[in-house]
Amino acid sequence: MSDADAKLTGMSTQYYTASSIDGFIADSDNSLDWLFQFSEKTGMEDQYPKFIADVGAMAMGSTTYEWVADHTGFLSDPEKWEYTIPTWVFSSRELPRVEGPDIRFVSGDVGPVHEEMVQAAEGKNVWLVGGGDLVGQFHDQVLLDEVIIGMASVFLGSGAPLLPRRIVTPPLRLLEVTKFGADFALLRYAVRPD
Repeated sequence: MSDADAKLTGMSTQYYTASSIDGFIADSDNSLDWLFQFSEKTGMEDQYPKFIADVGAMAMGSTTYEWVADHTGFLSDPEKWEYTIPTWVFSSRELPRVEGPDIRFVSGDVGPVHEEMVQAAEGKNVWLVGGGDLVGQFHDQVLLDEVIIGMASVFLGSGAPLLPRRIVTPPLRLLEVTKFGADFALLRYAVRPD
């Protein structure tokens, strides 16, 4: 299935992440500790399972991969890798690998890799996990369809930016806002107006 065919089937390439109000997805130590205080919000328990059920392939950058490895310990116990879908890790450097999970290491242009991801997703969505610069590369090639942001009511002051690109014209189109409690909201945007 080509990228054009994917659009006809309704599949999307989605950036689904959480951010501080001031636009950071991780703090200056690449930590998500600030985010974990929001994990038990009432009503949110179904959000991620519903999202991941529609995902057929995913991509992440090397910093995200290393964070997941440190946080879960899957490098020493591959069963701790929680995903059953093929995963592409973009990196210009050698990263530790593990036998078992379908993790594919790539570098360079995101365009041809996106084609592979769409094929592997078999009509389901492609999830761009992060970081922001990698997602920006997909946006630059007009391959990003949606941005879904869990907006946490904190300010980090610095860290890894949400999406370090200037996206002004056309602006993103707000599709949905869902409030969880008094301090968390899920925002869903279409990247290109249709």
